[in-house]
Amino acid sequence: MDQDQSEISILGGSPNGKGHDLADDMYVPIKTMPEELDTFDDPDGIGECEEFLPHGDGKKPLRFTDFEGKTSFGMSVFNLGNAIMGSGILGLAYAMANTGILLFLFLLTAVAALSSYSIHLLLKSSGIVGIRAYEQLGYRAFGTPGKMAAGIAITLQNIGAMSSYLYIVKSEFPLVIQAFCRADPTDDLWYLNGNYLVVIVSVSVILPLALMKQLGYLGYTSGFSLSCMVFFLIAVIYKKFQIHCPFEEYSAANHTLSTPDSYLNITDSYATHDNGLVNEGLDDSHCETRMFTINSQTAYTIPILAFAFVCHPEVLPIYTELRNPTQKRMQHVSNLSILVMYTMYFLAALFGYLTFYGKTESELLHTYSKIDPYDTLILCVRLAVLTAVTLTVPIVLFPVRRALNQMFFSSKSFNWIRHVAIALALLSFINMLVIFAPNILGIFGIIGATSAPCLIFIFPAVFYIRIVPKEQEPMRSSPKILAACFAGLGVVFMIMSLSFIIIDWTMGSSNSGGGH
Repeated sequence: MDQDQSEISILGGSPNGKGHDLADDMYVPIKTMPEELDTFDDPDGIGECEEFLPHGDGKKPLRFTDFEGKTSFGMSVFNLGNAIMGSGILGLAYAMANTGILLFLFLLTAVAALSSYSIHLLLKSSGIVGIRAYEQLGYRAFGTPGKMAAGIAITLQNIGAMSSYLYIVKSEFPLVIQAFCRADPTDDLWYLNGNYLVVIVSVSVILPLALMKQLGYLGYTSGFSLSCMVFFLIAVIYKKFQIHCPFEEYSAANHTLSTPDSYLNITDSYATHDNGLVNEGLDDSHCETRMFTINSQTAYTIPILAFAFVCHPEVLPIYTELRNPTQKRMQHVSNLSILVMYTMYFLAALFGYLTFYGKTESELLHTYSKIDPYDTLILCVRLAVLTAVTLTVPIVLFPVRRALNQMFFSSKSFNWIRHVAIALALLSFINMLVIFAPNILGIFGIIGATSAPCLIFIFPAVFYIRIVPKEQEPMRSSPKILAACFAGLGVVFMIMSLSFIIIDWTMGSSNSGGGH
């Protein structure tokens, strides 16, 4: 059987199991690649559409289209926006308090532009070789080591993110329930046990969503997740006009609830039943708007902002399922998602900062709890944020499962048993980490400080430099020089983040953090 016949025979059935006419298959030629690259096997059966692949000079069809993306533009924006939106939004007001409004705006704008450029590099590299998998871009650029490096970075980064999200559920959910019920913290109630709650949430909410075959199906839950964060933003804006600086703090002198929440560095006072307010002298020296600030905490805000738009592991899977996929259309999805998140980030940081000024804490919602821990609106907001964080976990799990498939089952077709088994294994592993070894989350801080700069800055740049042919863009051309500088910037961010984490460990504090 010659090459054309073998290729056609492979496409005898559609991905959804229905037969189809071979005349309906679209095929386009691509530029002849070196022999070892032409043997690339597309394990998922995901081809590319005519608008996506470049047209070469050869007349021989080398790649067929057998996969039709069905996710709409809007749903893709929801999914990517949900991937960007992490718990880091709660710390942006603190970042603004330590940089000033103008410096914060400059840094946030620069990071948003850099993230958009990074996605442009990924999409450009993807368009040249006709691949929409991060791991296979690594393979095209550096062979098996590049494929494994990308897969490992995605796996570690997203497992760390999911662990952090579930740890927030474990730590925060009992406190919110306790405040709603006005329960005594000494009561041994199962619904105040974070270990039980995180398992219940994982089994009842996260697992069913993680078992979806395609990422596009999560567009509705992503839209709801973003709606929860819009509710958070509206509440922050409303509270700005309700709370006046200087503010009175709720009395926490009689009874303070002890929680194991070392990750968020939280001290809550939900167990206090004294409804009186305490006047701490009402010193208004901190009630001053600063446009530009440099202090000992300013440097810590740079990594927080640098990783505020982490979504790169999800970009190519979302691109794969996009209806009418073209590089330009996916870039529009990315730019719109980044613009929406940029607007929400800035407004949440601005109004949060203008509410508490110099007394803004690293976790914004706990600053509100200092005024009234039983404020119904803030409790609802905390519940909404927990919902948003929970619904983000399935979005983050999909790239991990895809990376594991690419690394270990690249020659296998889709299999439901393997699909379900990987999701179960990942969620079980993460739950065990959160329940039995919460201190190991500090290790994920180091991993995140290493993998995030690789996925955002270094890999897209070096893959672009290696994949784009020298005939098209010489090594000394402006685009490749710019890409090389972009990779160097990623190395700088990595060194900064690791340095701050090491300093925190030696000083016993926890000031640095990622955008997620």
